Amino acid sequence: MAPHGGNSLTEIQRAFSSAEFLATAGPGRRVVQVKAKRAFFAQGDAADCVFYLQSGRAKLTVVSTRGKEATITLLGVGDFIGEEALSGAVKLRMATATAITACTAMRIEKATMMKVLQAEHGFSEMFLKFMLARSIRTQADLVDQLFNSSEKRLARVLLLMAEFGKPGEPEMLIPPITQEMLAEMIGTTRSRVSFFMNRFRKLGFIEYNGRIRVHKSLLNVVLHDRLPEQNAERPDTLAAKQREGLAIEKKSLKDQRKPQ
Repeated sequence: MAPHGGNSLTEIQRAFSSAEFLATAGPGRRVVQVKAKRAFFAQGDAADCVFYLQSGRAKLTVVSTRGKEATITLLGVGDFIGEEALSGAVKLRMATATAITACTAMRIEKATMMKVLQAEHGFSEMFLKFMLARSIRTQADLVDQLFNSSEKRLARVLLLMAEFGKPGEPEMLIPPITQEMLAEMIGTTRSRVSFFMNRFRKLGFIEYNGRIRVHKSLLNVVLHDRLPEQNAERPDTLAAKQREGLAIEKKSLKDQRKPQ
């Protein structure tokens, strides 16, 4: 029979709570506050910890050797940030994590995270589900970037930021965000974002007066491509008509110069 107190390790293991581990500071982990537009870490930094987002919104971006920046994904409450640190093959950060709004996060040292993943099956299962969901989301983001128009990409980003698909109200305010940031996220210009935002507002898909309120009807743009034909033309359609007009004008001038 084990001596009195011999079950202490078992009792500690049974008492482990994933929610408590991710909510409260302890050995190898601490709560950090990150102001809006500040970085959790930058591309090229040492990959030595993982963050768990308790509140706020953030984004992952990468910068090419030519200095062009692209947004990889948006992050919300319950997401892990910088989980690539757990891979033995990755020593440096491959992206930059930046707070869109003020964030509170649990900073977990790599060694602590690895130890808990190995010892706590419940926590490992939760983390695996997160990784699978992240993988599916990454594939969806890639499809969106490759095949969808900038208008449809903007609609999807607004819906993601409003967290549609989760329990809650059918219309929600998204965190404060500029049109420049939205343009960067979907890979287009601010003028096109402004055009589409005005169009969405006229169609009743969104409201904005300082803060953007997204209505569920915006899902029609993403799921069914439902945009009334009688509304304002897309910028690319206008540009095409301008090019067509110039071509006709050039042809007319050429015909006038031909000898009679």
